[in-house]
Amino acid sequence: MTGPRGALPTVDVVIPCYNEVGVLRASVARTLALFEEHPRFDWRLVIADNGSNDGTGELARELEGEHEPVRAIVLTVKGRGIALREAWLGSDADVVAYMDVDLSTDLAHLPVLVGMVAEEGYDVVSGSRLARGSATTRSLKREVISRCYVLIIRAFFPRLRITDAQCGFKAAGRRAVEAIVPAIEDRAWFFDTELLIRAQQGGWRVGELPVRWVEDRDTKVRIVSTALEDLRGLVRLRFGLRL
Repeated sequence: MTGPRGALPTVDVVIPCYNEVGVLRASVARTLALFEEHPRFDWRLVIADNGSNDGTGELARELEGEHEPVRAIVLTVKGRGIALREAWLGSDADVVAYMDVDLSTDLAHLPVLVGMVAEEGYDVVSGSRLARGSATTRSLKREVISRCYVLIIRAFFPRLRITDAQCGFKAAGRRAVEAIVPAIEDRAWFFDTELLIRAQQGGWRVGELPVRWVEDRDTKVRIVSTALEDLRGLVRLRFGLRL
């Protein structure tokens, strides 16, 4: 697999951001350092700010000017799904990926994640905090909620092979993105689950990568409201009902 920017497979790694001015610069520096350590891919880092009001967008543009591999997308509306849709569909890379700005997932997994798409033939790959071989550090509450959510997904879609739908660490090939993402309706946190469900239902080759993951205590995720959104999304995909 080789891309339009050169002889190497091209990869766009997206970091969706909402009010992350305090951590963005450090996360970008760590990610760019990893790119330098793994030159078998032609990397680009895309900062996708979605409606921040703390200066994140301005910092993203500043970082774009400072580093050649960095691109900034500054949106006026909030929603991780919106940010990923804009960045992924606007990309010309062979492989697109995304990870959370707090780098909760060990960054060392990124070349492996990308390699599963670029070199091993997977169409969509998701990090998993629950698969055998993973290692997580998080509260009991988050652990129980994650495991219950997977059970609910399996109740709605018994034939799906998903151990962790919402891990913020995914990659996909160009053909799969162009076929699947336009059909994804969710614009927020359910985007991840809908991506995996549609990929498996469409016959795309979906893989999981066990990861090391440490909970960010300052997460922007609101667990109760997100859980309700997820349930509505599952009902929509399974029964065609919009609650």
